[in-house]
Amino acid sequence: MWFLIFLIVSYVLLSISLFFLFPKAGEAGWKGLVPGLNFVVWCQLIGRRGWHAAWLLLPMVNIFIYAGMAIDMVRSFRKYEFWHSVVAVLFAPFFFFYLAFSGEEEYDGPTLIKEKEYKEQIAEAAASNQKRKLQKLQANNPYRKSAAREWAEAIIFAVFAAAFIRMFLIEAYVIPTPSMEGSLLVGDFLFVSKAHYGIRTPETVVMVPLLHNRIPILNTESYLKKPSLPYYRLPALESIDRNDPVVFNFPEGDSVYVFPDRTWSIYDYRRGAVPPAQARMIKSGAKKLITRPMDKKDHYIKRCIGISGDSLQVINRQVYINGEPAKNPKHLQYMYIVTFPAGGINTSKFPEWGISSGDIIAQQGNQSYIIILSDEQKAKVESMDPNITVTPVDMSKLDGDSNKFFPHDTEHFPGWTADNYGPVYIPKKGATVKISPENLALYRRVIEVYEGNKLAVRDGRIFINGEETDEYTFKMNYYWMMGDNRHNSEDSRVWGFVPEDHVVGKPVIIWFSTSKEGNNIFSRINWKRIFKPVGNLE
Repeated sequence: MWFLIFLIVSYVLLSISLFFLFPKAGEAGWKGLVPGLNFVVWCQLIGRRGWHAAWLLLPMVNIFIYAGMAIDMVRSFRKYEFWHSVVAVLFAPFFFFYLAFSGEEEYDGPTLIKEKEYKEQIAEAAASNQKRKLQKLQANNPYRKSAAREWAEAIIFAVFAAAFIRMFLIEAYVIPTPSMEGSLLVGDFLFVSKAHYGIRTPETVVMVPLLHNRIPILNTESYLKKPSLPYYRLPALESIDRNDPVVFNFPEGDSVYVFPDRTWSIYDYRRGAVPPAQARMIKSGAKKLITRPMDKKDHYIKRCIGISGDSLQVINRQVYINGEPAKNPKHLQYMYIVTFPAGGINTSKFPEWGISSGDIIAQQGNQSYIIILSDEQKAKVESMDPNITVTPVDMSKLDGDSNKFFPHDTEHFPGWTADNYGPVYIPKKGATVKISPENLALYRRVIEVYEGNKLAVRDGRIFINGEETDEYTFKMNYYWMMGDNRHNSEDSRVWGFVPEDHVVGKPVIIWFSTSKEGNNIFSRINWKRIFKPVGNLE
């Protein structure tokens, strides 16, 4: 709503400013108040054809067209300085008010036509070898720009255009962890479409262009928290479906400790998940807590397993949605114990089969490895030697009754592991659920953090915004995200639901891909993955 209000107020101010400005250029002021006609007249006053205003109807393109029209309008009043152009783009209505009411400013004619005519005079003088006239024209050229200004304008435009595209249309993203192997690999460079699931307007407005949340080398945040704008999302081209890869802001990334190798949330620290050395730094105060707005939380990519309104459960590694077995991705991976004869195992074929050195998690003695494998890779390893055995790792022995898994309440949700988890209901906008001290841990963060309510539990009774209740109606849709590398993925099983306002976009294509395997730079490029559509990765 705020975005719509901003657009309406801006348009009204612009129309009023044109109402006062047009008479100075010989046009009737009322034309500035007529939608559509005002932009047609504006185009004519700067030397463009009236139909040029039709470009303003194209989303995103209209911003660049508007900026050019604003600059050309003030240039038509002999405002040629660099700062004039900047002010015209940022504060056009107010600049137009100044031009309209200033007794010193006069309309000089359509700047584009006059500039073209001036350049023709220079060309004619040069062609006829009229040196004195040429020198005079060049010396008095109001349209002349220094080399520094030409470079500055080119750089500003390039940065602005790239930042604009990154903010609203397409953003580059690189896969940092193996949680989505074997569908998306570490080193895959993706283009993420922000239009598919609805363009999200920025919450943070003051930032270093083209950086997400950190400035390299300086190791500091790349934005200011204030001023900020409320959340707003434009209509989506499509909805998120089950099994779609999705890029989103890390839900627990609002309060983090940033280390060179990775970022830990304050919730990781409280749950004891942070390694001892780093935990000591946090406890001593040597590592400062960083709080981030929603749109500056780290980007994660996972596969959407459950959508709002689904009931999800994992039984013996198989995901069930609403009681039915879910479709499994083709290259789903799990952790296995690979036992081989005393002579060892030949790993030379592993890279060819897509088994990287990072997939070999550990070695147990001299005759077994713990390796992450897909079904296809598992079959190939078993075919190497009839004496090789590949058995699944029993995750219950690793996970046990640890507090690792969401909702981090082993008293009420005991025995949940990576392979046996749930059931959980995924919140849907408008749906109402019963809440009690026994199941509150599932929805506490949704109620308090994501939907901004005050929640308290007193004497076994639940109070939301001061009122006692035993039910809650959700204000947003939520999603359940999991990695394809099921035994090596921190996902919704660890940090819970992903709110719809955290969704960034849909990965559409792998534009480049590298690997740590290989002897030189060329052999480390995954040539077969370049320009591969992400939609083709099952």
